[in-house]
Amino acid sequence: MSSTHTLSAATSRTDSHGQLNGILFVALFAAAVTRLAAFPAIAGLGISPLIVGIVAGALYGNTLRVGMPAHWAAGVNFSARKLLRIAVAFFGLRVSLQEIAQVGLPGLTISVLIVVSTLVLGTWLGMKVMKLDRDTAILNAAGSAICGAAAVLAFESTLQSKPEKSAVAVGSVVLFGTLSMFLYPLLYRAGWLHLDTLGVGLFFGGTIHEVAQVVGAASNVSPEATHIATIVKMTRVMLLVPVLLVLGLWLARSPRGNAAVPAAGESNRSHATRKIAVPWFALGFLACVLVNSLHVLPQAATQTVNGLDTFALTMAMTALGIETRVAQVRKAGPRALATGFMLYVWLMVGGLAITWGVERLFT
Repeated sequence: MSSTHTLSAATSRTDSHGQLNGILFVALFAAAVTRLAAFPAIAGLGISPLIVGIVAGALYGNTLRVGMPAHWAAGVNFSARKLLRIAVAFFGLRVSLQEIAQVGLPGLTISVLIVVSTLVLGTWLGMKVMKLDRDTAILNAAGSAICGAAAVLAFESTLQSKPEKSAVAVGSVVLFGTLSMFLYPLLYRAGWLHLDTLGVGLFFGGTIHEVAQVVGAASNVSPEATHIATIVKMTRVMLLVPVLLVLGLWLARSPRGNAAVPAAGESNRSHATRKIAVPWFALGFLACVLVNSLHVLPQAATQTVNGLDTFALTMAMTALGIETRVAQVRKAGPRALATGFMLYVWLMVGGLAITWGVERLFT
């Protein structure tokens, strides 16, 4: 009996050491990724360390992962799951209610309309038109609707979906968000958008995928447009909390077997409903927004935490990349990319129409 107990304790220690080594490995990988993302050629494109992390992680995971000790996998999984939730919660320190109030009802109205319409349209297009499974469709819609890769991570955690589905969604965000960063300023300077400074800020912030991409695009117009666009974008980020809560309620009412679109003539395997999945990290996100709004933390402390949080998110994305299998990505890749393109057209055309309408309504 004692020998069995001793063996169990030794195994537990080995597992703990393996998990710690895996976390340290991902941290070192993310540190290298952060340095790589700081190169002017990459930073100038508005590509964040998160994006570089998932690409580099996927390259490693599909070529060299056989050389990684198997017991490190627990640490990689921890980084891709639990650390991810903590990092998403602290993302709220980048948003304050005072900043959101600066753009008032026009900014909030555009953010709500864009987020809701893109989520609904993206999920419908993905599942019904492109025949994607539910999780891939939702992740693609979330990345386009809210805040790019960070939204994909938050939704991936709530849906508990497979890493390759997140990779496909992030790929769409990278492609079309980067395209927006160059195309939007060109359209503005060509006189095709017919927007004033406020309108440019509302349109850019309301429809471009990533925060860095919004800043990159709007900075080619004016500092005032950049300020407005950034605040509108952070208003969209703020909507992550209510959307995740609604998603949790929806998942609780959905059958367990409904994670993928059933084939013709095939019924759902199970009609058992899930418990209500309240994402605690979304509540943590909201708490961090309130803390930031109350200014209880010194600015230097907030900046330090935000830097650590970006690094933690980079670790999570790198770990997701390591767990991603290219063979799985290929299955949904073209259809998911087509869905992302249709959403991109919607964000440009529908988003511009919404911006014109809101500007006329509030001026």
